[in-house]
Amino acid sequence: MSRKPTEPKTALKRARALRLSDPFLERESQRYENPLPSREFILQIMTDEGAPIAAEVLATRLAIADDEADSFERRLHAMAREGQILINRKGALCVARKLDLVPGIVQGHPEGFGFFIPDDGGADLFLGQSEMAKVLHGDRIMARAVGVDRRGRPEGEVVEVLERRTTRVVGRFVVEHGVAVVAPSDRRIHHDILVPAEASLQARSGQIVEVEIVQQPARYQQPIGRVVKVLGDATDPGMEIEIAVRKHQMPHEFPEAVVAQAEAIPAKVLKKDLKGRKDLRELPLVTIDGETARDFDDAVLCERQGKGFKLYVAIADVSHYVRPGDALDVEAAERGNSVYFPRRVIPMLPEALSNGICSLNANVERLCMCCEMDISARGEIARYEFYPAVMYSHGRLTYTEVWQALSEPGSEAAVRLRPLLPHLQALDELFRVLVKARARRGAIDFETIETQMDFDDQGKIRAIRRVERNDAHRIIEECMLAANVCASDFLQSHHHPALYRVHEGPTEEKLERLREFLAEFGLQLGGGTEPKAKDYAKLLASLQGRPDVELLQTVMLRSLQQAVYSPEPLGHFGLAYESYTHFTSPIRRYPDLIVHRAIRAVLAGQTLTGIDLAALGGHCSMTERRADDATRDVVAWLKCYYMRDRVGESFAGTVSSVASFGVFVALDSVYVEGLVHVSELGADYYQFDATRHQMLGERSGERFRLGDRMRVKLVRVDMDRSRLDFVPDPEARKK
Repeated sequence: MSRKPTEPKTALKRARALRLSDPFLERESQRYENPLPSREFILQIMTDEGAPIAAEVLATRLAIADDEADSFERRLHAMAREGQILINRKGALCVARKLDLVPGIVQGHPEGFGFFIPDDGGADLFLGQSEMAKVLHGDRIMARAVGVDRRGRPEGEVVEVLERRTTRVVGRFVVEHGVAVVAPSDRRIHHDILVPAEASLQARSGQIVEVEIVQQPARYQQPIGRVVKVLGDATDPGMEIEIAVRKHQMPHEFPEAVVAQAEAIPAKVLKKDLKGRKDLRELPLVTIDGETARDFDDAVLCERQGKGFKLYVAIADVSHYVRPGDALDVEAAERGNSVYFPRRVIPMLPEALSNGICSLNANVERLCMCCEMDISARGEIARYEFYPAVMYSHGRLTYTEVWQALSEPGSEAAVRLRPLLPHLQALDELFRVLVKARARRGAIDFETIETQMDFDDQGKIRAIRRVERNDAHRIIEECMLAANVCASDFLQSHHHPALYRVHEGPTEEKLERLREFLAEFGLQLGGGTEPKAKDYAKLLASLQGRPDVELLQTVMLRSLQQAVYSPEPLGHFGLAYESYTHFTSPIRRYPDLIVHRAIRAVLAGQTLTGIDLAALGGHCSMTERRADDATRDVVAWLKCYYMRDRVGESFAGTVSSVASFGVFVALDSVYVEGLVHVSELGADYYQFDATRHQMLGERSGERFRLGDRMRVKLVRVDMDRSRLDFVPDPEARKK
């Protein structure tokens, strides 16, 4: 049948009309000068089609012009990478959910199996060893549920790899029988990586290397790589940090463009920088930090004001030097935060900024963003004001000397700090007022043990000691909390988008477990199905003096959710704030820098735009967890190295955690933790009870519970796995 000449024009007209019906057209027009059909609309058209569709047919149906073809193709590929669509073997496009496929992340396990974590928050799927043979920990894949395994867990199948996220691995270079492999330090990657002789970079067997994967794994194919850097021997000073930053894929070297931009910034405040700023240089603002601190975000000053107080919290004005989208900003966003390892810092910003022009160093002018507060005698913030300023730090003080000056009027510190003492005393008085306000508010105050490592000249631990916090630490903490609350209120009251620090209460499941556990002790948490922080605080207060207070406090703490960054002001449960954000550390936390920019935008009568705050909040929450994990790895290795010559010794400790495979014991005197495997607990079958945090012997009735005292013997130090293995001390058992 012949077509009329007008049919192509009519079809094009219909296609253009269809494209104009995109319900998200206005949003796309705001984002792009030449908007393409939205992802949602593309999925809708593909779904309505009812069958796989060729990319060319879809482009025609949506009136994609020749000059839009490349951009449209990139959008389709992006949708494929994110698991919204799938390109089948014939090259046709399919809607992933129509194929019962779900995108998500592979999470490996040291035992060789793994789990599929779906993007949509659905149930995790178990991935057996045969499925894990195709992928590496961290890969993005499309998977489908295929049934349940023999233990009743939902089981998944890897259908397609969307993104290979593990392209470099750090590990031990091993040569056996003429075959060279790299055994990854990250035990969630269970593949050994084959290294051809010509790609070894002349590494010696046993050395730690970084390898680039040039051929990814498949079901019957090991990954192949080439050594890109020989890091050195496993026991070289600082090697544990070199391994950790690479294992957790942490940016640790600044790109040339970032270094160049940082070096181009003047090392001192210029006259032109003072325009529009309040002059605080005559105010005796001081910084109070630990002895080893090198970057100073915050300076404080407190003055008595009638029965109340005037508090100044001046924060480094990083936003003046780091502008949205520049090289410094892009790198800072990628890092998310500074990472503080023992003896080494991986900074969010180059040293020229973090320790230089942005740091509120003593006796130099610095730009700052100030929060000036009037606080009543009851600790209530009656008025606050934000403004850009210039300041001059009148002292770099430490917690130790401030507390000595306040608690010992005749001490050397008190004499040395005499000109500043009235302001320090006002800070102390304000702190005590704020602590009472915290108690009235019902904030939770968990007691935790902090430790510090002392190192020898070779960078190895000489001793591990407990850090005693004094009230000078808490003075600064309360000042920072006050400024953060004001920042949150300021942005909310001006209806300006921002990143908030969110700490939600216990989930329904965790709350139920907690109540069951407390019931065994005859205790009850108030608040019904939605307890508040004050309910936790009230119960904690009632526990003081009990021999099992540490056990009960630990279980209560573990019932709470992890704090995250979010564009929604959902409150901070632990601090008992309805709304809270981070404002006080822009040198070392990217969310604080975003809050500074938002405050500056409000002050200028503008709105911060062009940021996907939900995605940024998720990213910064991830980098925070990444930093915690990496730091934990380094500390665990150092502690193992510290204990390696003490095999055979006995120690007293406390059960710090209970798992299905055994109990972890934290030692009293050396502050290290190790595992007593379930097979070492005794000649019995031990049942793990997650609700009661215990292991219970079926025949003997012997119980090992969180918080129990235990004497153990160190039998093995596994440096490769950073693990200490204990057994119950046989001599103690005889008694």
